[in-house]
Formats: sequence, C-alpha cells, structure tokens
Amino acid sequence: MIDFEIPTPIERQMQLLGMLGEQVMRPIARYYDEHEGERPWEYINMIWQTVRAQGGRTLAAGDEKSSSGEKKPRIGNLIMVHTVEALSWGDAGLYLSTPGGALGGAAVEATGTPEQKERFLKRFGEGEPKWGAMAMTEPQAGSDTASIRTNARLTDDGKYWILNGEKIFVTSGLMAAKESPGFVVVWATIDPTAGRAGMKPFVVESGTPGMTVAKLEHKHGIRASDTAAIVFQDCRIPFDNILGSAEVARPTAGEGAPKGFKGAMKTFDATRPAVAAGALGITRATLEFTAKYLKDRGVKVRYGVPLHQQTAIERDLLHMEAQHRASWLLVLRAAAKMDAGEENTLEASMCKVKAGAVANAVAQKAVELLGPEGYSCKLLVEKWMRDARINDIYEGTGQINRLVVARRLLGYSSKELR
Repeated sequence: MIDFEIPTPIERQMQLLGMLGEQVMRPIARYYDEHEGERPWEYINMIWQTVRAQGGRTLAAGDEKSSSGEKKPRIGNLIMVHTVEALSWGDAGLYLSTPGGALGGAAVEATGTPEQKERFLKRFGEGEPKWGAMAMTEPQAGSDTASIRTNARLTDDGKYWILNGEKIFVTSGLMAAKESPGFVVVWATIDPTAGRAGMKPFVVESGTPGMTVAKLEHKHGIRASDTAAIVFQDCRIPFDNILGSAEVARPTAGEGAPKGFKGAMKTFDATRPAVAAGALGITRATLEFTAKYLKDRGVKVRYGVPLHQQTAIERDLLHMEAQHRASWLLVLRAAAKMDAGEENTLEASMCKVKAGAVANAVAQKAVELLGPEGYSCKLLVEKWMRDARINDIYEGTGQINRLVVARRLLGYSSKELR
C-alpha cells in the first residue's frame, strides 16, 4: 500500500522552515528584490547559525536506523525537495542565496570519487558558510553542451590543469568564486576532437588565481541571488581536482552517450526535482495568497459544486490547485526513485517541465485575478510572477526537457529526435 503521510522528520523540518519563511524571508523579500547586488548577510548568517545549532545539516541523506538498529528507507531526497519547496515559498531569491553545495555539490556527488566527495563536500555546518556553483553555459553553448569551448590542458609535469574560457549565467557564481570557502564546478573539454566524450568537470576553489567574476547579471526575477559571468584565464588547479577519471572514453557504435556527458546528465537528474520543487514553492505561495485575498473580499471556492454552477473565478482557482497537486506528485515520484537508487531521468525531466509551466501559469493567472493590485508592487504577487519565470529556463529549458521526455517514451536517440 502506498503511504502518502509525510514522514515525521520532514514534518518537523517543514514547521521550522514555514516559520523561517514567514517571519524572516517574507519581510525582507521586497527589499532585496529592489536592491539587487546587496547580499542578504543578515539572513545568511542567521540561517547558518541555525544550521550549526541543529548539528550541521539541513538535509538528511543516506539510510536511517531505528532504535532497534533496523534499516529504514532512504528519504534524503524527499527531505531535499520538501526543504527547497518550503524555502522557495518563503522567497525564491533568498533561498538561492542560502549557503550550501547547491548545483556544484550535486555535480561532485554525481561524478566525484569517494575521496573527492569527502574533500569538497565536508559536513554542512562545519567551519564557515560554504557556497557551491556549477558553470556550464557559455555565450555560444546553452542547451548544446557539445559546443562548449572552455578547455583544460595538462601541464607538462602532469601535476596541474590549466583552464581557459568563459562561463555565463552561473547561479551563486559570485559567492562560490569569491567567498571562502567555496567552489565552482567547471565543465571543460580536455579533447575538443572528442566532442561530448572530452567533457570533464573540474573543481575550482574560491580565490584561485585566474578565475575572475567578470559580470553580475541584472535579472527579471530572483534578484536576491547573484548570477555571474566567470572568466578563466590560465587558471591553474591541482590534477586531483578533475572529478572522476581523466580518461577520454569515446563511445563505440551503439554504446550511447559518452561518460563525461553522462556525468553532466546525472547531475541534472539529481537537481531537476529540486528545481521543480522550488517552482512549486512559488506556486503554493501564490495560490495561498490569492485564495485568501479573494476570500477576504467575499469570493470563496465551493468544492463539490458542479462545474456548470461554478463561477469563472472558482473554476480558475480549482484548476490552479489541481495543476499544483499534479506537479507535486511528479516531484515526489522523481525524488522517491532517487532515494530507492533507481534511474529517474524521465521522471526528473517530467517534473521539471510540469512544475515550471504550472508556476508560470498560476502566477500569471493570480496577477490577472487580483487586477491592478496584483500588478502593483504593493503585493508580492507580481514578484512571484517574475521569480517563477526562471523555472522554465534554467536546469534545462522546458523545450529541452520535453525532448528528453519524448526520447525516453518513444525510444529515440538524440540524433533521431532533435
């Protein structure tokens, strides 16, 4: 039998994060939206102290054991998506400013050796706040990762890699590149003639000479979070900072994607459910506020009333709610498959597509239903509409994820279905 009850550890954490969102994040959300470029250090330091007081982890991972020593099912990824959803409900931009491994940490987890995971992913909460970021997108290479030009060459003595190239739209790139401790996982080619097989991830730690934050983006939404362009010019890093193997394994006919590219996709399989959860945090915030706003003005949803007897506003709100719930079930399925150690490529892309589309549709409809006040800066609804927009773009655009879903369902390769 399927159990839809929220596990007790998640329920306790959701209560704490709900108070954090309401009492800390919401009151400062508008300020940091309007003062883009200012880092929310008061929030960062407060949440960091909270994390340390709780023993150093915000996310539980791995197998748990009962008091009798019996193994319990892994719920680390379920905790992760609930956490991201709750923090994004508070404010998506501030959530993205929260210290942690983020996408860079996910890349280390997906492609690193056990020694590298120990070295770069130290227990969250020890020492100072740590930021992680992943740099993949380039001016000429967005969804087409095979066009990446950033390169890494080995020094003659074989002790160092030298990185050269430019990366753009790096989430938390400023914090990860300049604040210590921090790191950026950079995807670069060690053999341009090998195509995707030559792609490898490298860890560049904050403050490394040759890594320069060239620009900060002025954005439509999630303004509390920094998005950076980073230039690598003769950036020297130790040989052991390449994640996984330095071997270029060119796939043979019929073997499928090369290992380097598979590492990047494995990273996205892990992070797309979290991004989808972030989108649904915005969606839930928008839904709850809109329903209360209308109820306070005499517009109440009548559940169980036949469709033809409902008002247009009731139908809109019920449709928004149904789409939100459907999206959340897809996220939970993708996270549960990760916890079970099963492949979730299809589910990760499905939930990312659905949640991104729903977040945008719900936020836009909320602005319409609230009229001029919804469009004004008096309320946070217009901000949520802007914040929601990114969820259909980063971590693989909606179009790319739809291609992934179609290929998986129909059994086509990337060459057969573009």
